[in-house]
Amino acid sequence: MYVSPSCSTPWLHSQGGSLLYLDTLRAAFPQALASRATALLSWAPGGHCAPAGWPLPTLYCTPAEAGALPSRAAALRVQLLFALRTRALHVLEAGLATELHDALAALRASWPGLAEDLALGRLSPQPGLPEDARGRLQALLVPDAARAAELQAECALGFEGIVQRLWPQLEVVVVGTVHGAEQLYCDALRQADCKGLPFYCPFYRAAGALLGVNLWPKELGPRFLLCPDWAFCEFLPCPAEEEPRTVLLGELWEGREYGLVLTARPGEYRCRAGEVLRVAGFHKQCPVVEPIRRESQALSVRGESIPEERFCRSLCRAVGMWPGARLVDYVCVESGLLGASSGACAPHYEVFVELRGLRDLSEGQRYKLDQCLQEDFPIYKSFRFKGSIGPLRLHLVGAGAFARLREALGSPLPMPRVLREERLLQLIQSTVIS
Repeated sequence: MYVSPSCSTPWLHSQGGSLLYLDTLRAAFPQALASRATALLSWAPGGHCAPAGWPLPTLYCTPAEAGALPSRAAALRVQLLFALRTRALHVLEAGLATELHDALAALRASWPGLAEDLALGRLSPQPGLPEDARGRLQALLVPDAARAAELQAECALGFEGIVQRLWPQLEVVVVGTVHGAEQLYCDALRQADCKGLPFYCPFYRAAGALLGVNLWPKELGPRFLLCPDWAFCEFLPCPAEEEPRTVLLGELWEGREYGLVLTARPGEYRCRAGEVLRVAGFHKQCPVVEPIRRESQALSVRGESIPEERFCRSLCRAVGMWPGARLVDYVCVESGLLGASSGACAPHYEVFVELRGLRDLSEGQRYKLDQCLQEDFPIYKSFRFKGSIGPLRLHLVGAGAFARLREALGSPLPMPRVLREERLLQLIQSTVIS
């Protein structure tokens, strides 16, 4: 098995995890391991590395150098071009669902140019693509007028189910994570561009350590078998006890929730990972868990502590009350980060959302989110009633705002949905339309 030397993160070196994944993938999707039948859409600046820990170069039709380009947008577009020239794909893989979403957004926006590049065997100049890298990557292309014509014909028919139509032998979409706001993108892709295809999230990792593997790729909700020899895990029962005491793998109870305490190799540092897991069952005496929420991603202006995942559910419920609207993405900010610009009112939340199907909201519609939060979180309702927390402020941002924010973030990691950096706040404020 090949392991890229650029991948220094400990969990990426777990050959046991890679073998478990590959065996599970082959059992569920028999042609998934065919040579050059996997396309990788993932940005890894500074060095190519498969996002979920199975760097086998013979699987991929996308060149390693494409993923290491200095620009995220350029990397995804070049990888998309190499994926498009390979009709017989069996696996479409992305480090994040947002990367797959943004690559397919590039297809929607520039498919005529991509078709021309395919026909001519050319890689057009673009921002973030150095000329020397462009020359090396272009040397790998050959003219393919027939495939270019097929791309033009399918895109002209619209983009619902476009992934299955462009790659008719595709069996599965593999993504590195489906938790938090990444789930929004998975759901949107399932309903439109990737309609009819299963999504598989193979690994569970936290605090830089690989902890578990998903042995059930055809199930809609991912469950992960915790592997005891990959890292030393302890668990704090939730809700917290007066004198909290950690328990070990053999002391977990099915149906209960636990906070994760991790001692990862190498280094042997012990820390609370900020993750809460639910024990869904057991497989050969090893616990099978479902990630529930991240404690580190929570809104709290008065100690109310609203987790990101539960806030997202309340937001989705509010969006369901706005006829014709579909939520693309969102971020939240605690008003203290805005300083004097937040006004003289009590501490509150500022929420920035990108919608499709709706360009403006009435004040009554905007209030629906505050109302949903009060219904879902009694402590928030109590603080609102007493005036200790001010009314939530909701802002609409323009189309593509979050794709530009991800590019500006300059990180291959998932974007936080509770912003705590002034630079990112200023970027998202500049995209507000109402």
